Amino acid sequence: MKMGKSATTGREWTQIYSIYGVDQWQTVLFLLFQAILFTVLSVLYLFYFNPICHFFEHLLSLAAVPSSAARFAAGFSGSVTAISAICLFFASANFFYSSLPLHYDMAQRMVNSVNNWSTVKLALDLGCGRGILLNAVATQLKKEGSSGRVVGLDRSKRTTLSTLRTAKMEGVGEYVTCREGDARRLPFGDNYFDVVVSAAFVHTVGKEYGHRTVEAAAERMRVMGELVRVLKPGGVGVVWDLQHVPEYVRRLQELKMEDIRVSERVTAFMAGSHIVSFRKPSQHIVGPGEVRLDWRC
Repeated sequence: MKMGKSATTGREWTQIYSIYGVDQWQTVLFLLFQAILFTVLSVLYLFYFNPICHFFEHLLSLAAVPSSAARFAAGFSGSVTAISAICLFFASANFFYSSLPLHYDMAQRMVNSVNNWSTVKLALDLGCGRGILLNAVATQLKKEGSSGRVVGLDRSKRTTLSTLRTAKMEGVGEYVTCREGDARRLPFGDNYFDVVVSAAFVHTVGKEYGHRTVEAAAERMRVMGELVRVLKPGGVGVVWDLQHVPEYVRRLQELKMEDIRVSERVTAFMAGSHIVSFRKPSQHIVGPGEVRLDWRC
């Protein structure tokens, strides 16, 4: 059976999967196992409905509930089991789709958000992971005939080594370098990159505090400040992430970023996601006295 092609690049999905594999495959397998389990339970409910009704009659009789409620209880629990199976199948399919097909196509959209790659000398992919976005940027630089380079930063050295292998497989190894580092304290100077991109990463920072805690939000805002700090004046930032995009927009507004744009909602990993793009102003002036913004705040 032929899997088809990417709508954005026309490449065969079998080729793309052979390079990048499936991220979060443990989650996909867990959801799929649960879906199959609930499907089996639903089939058992269907074939053994009458014995299950008798079981509920006996159970409800102990609580002095009319026996007529047993059939309803059996039917209701069977329906919930069947609906749960459908939801789990949908969730596993969405995680599988989000892991590569959606991630790959969103990476192409993020690349297209930058108008002119020919002038880009240095780009940063924050939280590069398997290198889907990193290699999309490198491919665009290669297509433009640029002498530019893209740096991938990840918290794991093992991941960066794997990412370099995927870059070589994509034929863009000479355009890519990778570094291990902490997104909250980027190992780069101020105004270093022409373009900074990040895909489905920022929301994972601070997860040790819990996603909805004040501490986790503070860590994410620190990452956004670092992202702005290393971006050159006039440079472009593009971030695709889940759930917390309104926070990022507010932070970018606080830092006086220009041309902030938010894409339509896209469901990824069973959550809402958006692409946010912005431009760092050429002049860091915020009123009388020429007070310069501190991007680390």
